[in-house]
Amino acid sequence: MTKATLSPLPHYPEYPLDELRKRAADFYTELRRRRSVRDFSDRPVPRDVIENCLRVAGTAPSGANMQPWHFVVISDPEVKRSIRAAAEKEERALYTERASPEWLAALAPLGTDWHKPFLETAPYLIAIFAESYGKSADGGRVKHYYVQESVGIATGMLITAVHHAGLASLTYTPNPMSFLNEILVRPANERPFLILVVGYPAEDARVPAIKKKSLHEYTSFM
Repeated sequence: MTKATLSPLPHYPEYPLDELRKRAADFYTELRRRRSVRDFSDRPVPRDVIENCLRVAGTAPSGANMQPWHFVVISDPEVKRSIRAAAEKEERALYTERASPEWLAALAPLGTDWHKPFLETAPYLIAIFAESYGKSADGGRVKHYYVQESVGIATGMLITAVHHAGLASLTYTPNPMSFLNEILVRPANERPFLILVVGYPAEDARVPAIKKKSLHEYTSFM
């Protein structure tokens, strides 16, 4: 068994208590402004901004540090058009055939339907894949641990980074998403996790009038 190599914790700043409280409160104030946007502008976004947001995602913790994720950044109009066509085919079947009445009722307050123009309008789509296993240099399989949890954490950090940078995003999960492997030429060990739509909101963007649960509704202290 390989022996662990440990090093001192780097770059940890311990803040005075007042500053600690202020930083936590300020970050909450910033993040509570975040909304999922479906009306995007086609205004270009510098690639280096997206790259730095992805670097943030890459700092996420993961099971056994396997980092079982892959991000495909799509800006090519033809590829985006192909993704929209495949997604809308699945969404049309969902809304007209597959979704239960309960599911459709849950979606109704969001005002969504099978039309997904944002997949072409937004400057970037980030297709996030979960690697069910890795590959060694000799082609063998490398077991990954807590894949869903790890990719979920990295995705959350990416969403937060995108918002912090000043952009809008939408988590989009067409069902099924296997068409992404074919369109984006991804290997069999990668499973689509979600598409993150990223860009500036349209000037006339509108969002559903919904509320978030308050702290006491989703938290217990013991």
